[in-house]
Amino acid sequence: MKNNDIKIKYDLEADVLSWEISKKAKIDYASEMGNIIVHFTENHLPVLIEVLEASKIIKQSEKTLERAREFAFAR
Repeated sequence: MKNNDIKIKYDLEADVLSWEISKKAKIDYASEMGNIIVHFTENHLPVLIEVLEASKIIKQSEKTLERAREFAFAR
């Protein structure tokens, strides 16, 4: 897989972050894990990853990173 096959898009209205790994592969099924949906080929290779309510997850990640920085500097 070449890096230029990968596309990352954000839909502001739907608040969905999409990570398209391959345009050429055909999606066979999807698996939902909380706010993350992963679409796979029939050979179980990931093709598309969608993050629902992406802004909330990004905000939570920012808070977690900030706490980790504070902990690292406190040492």
